[in-house]
Amino acid sequence: MSQIGKVGVKSTPVPDTRTRFAFLTLPRYSMIALTSAVEPLRMANIVTAQSAYEWSIASLDGHPTFASNGLQMSPTVSLDAIGSVDILFVCGGVEVQSAVSPQVLSALRRFAERRVPLGALCTGGYALARAGLLDKYKASIHWENLSALREEFPRILLNDQLFTIDRDRFTCSGGTAPLDLMLNLIKTRLGATAAQLISEQFILDRVRNDRDRQYVPLRAQVGASHETLIRVAQLMENNIEKPLSLDEIAAATELSRRQIERLFKRHLDCVPNRYYLQMRLRRARELLLQTSMPIIDITTACGFQSPPHFSRCYRAQFGCAPSAERLSRVAGRHARVAKQPV
Repeated sequence: MSQIGKVGVKSTPVPDTRTRFAFLTLPRYSMIALTSAVEPLRMANIVTAQSAYEWSIASLDGHPTFASNGLQMSPTVSLDAIGSVDILFVCGGVEVQSAVSPQVLSALRRFAERRVPLGALCTGGYALARAGLLDKYKASIHWENLSALREEFPRILLNDQLFTIDRDRFTCSGGTAPLDLMLNLIKTRLGATAAQLISEQFILDRVRNDRDRQYVPLRAQVGASHETLIRVAQLMENNIEKPLSLDEIAAATELSRRQIERLFKRHLDCVPNRYYLQMRLRRARELLLQTSMPIIDITTACGFQSPPHFSRCYRAQFGCAPSAERLSRVAGRHARVAKQPV
């Protein structure tokens, strides 16, 4: 990107320092993903009182593309007419395989040859993958497409994160995840205060980061035919506060320990206890960030033996102690209160 330095919220704009985004809309793209990406840019210009960002909605031929909800966005310009851009995002949606034409692939490769950073919203990552532009990159995509892409494009380092920034690739899942991606990009350029002001305007409880993961339903991971594995996972989810032992799970499901271990290894590539621990840690993080429950109560509610044990497991999973994550959230709230007029 050409503009990656931080700019203070009240700084004087420097002429022609705008970051330019373009959004290539594929047929039946997700409108919620696109608007979730554009709106933070608009609000960034408002809260900073400067033209920090500009954006274009594009299609191959310049005609507005129908989104999956049947609506179109105007103005739409042709991809050849967008001029110089700092990032080009591909906006995908439903039936993305049929939306990715040879012309789309050729256009994306031309932008890559010009060293334009590339991004993808929702299933737009499929277009970058087909063009060979995500090989050896870490990347995110909507959970419904995760398994299929892993099979078809093994050279891509796919994950279940909300979004991924890896060098000059910016990929994210669908829904409102593009909002979080953009807020993190805005934070890098304009600073944390600007990102926080934008999140307040959009009534966001917090700005999620790349440690946050999509919730991927187990049925989507393993397929509806694996009812036995789904039944075991549901039993775990129903016993978060007082975790069951593997022997107890085996007895309740009329399976052997070895059968359960084989199921988890074959379909989830992990041992049952690890899967159970990650499930409890996700629940703990929800309580930590979305409630005011004391950490000692969260420790008990999520089945951990003691606060130190909980803290060690939490740090290993999320990269920071639960107390540090809670303090950063509280500090952000205090900062917002301090800015309010008396």
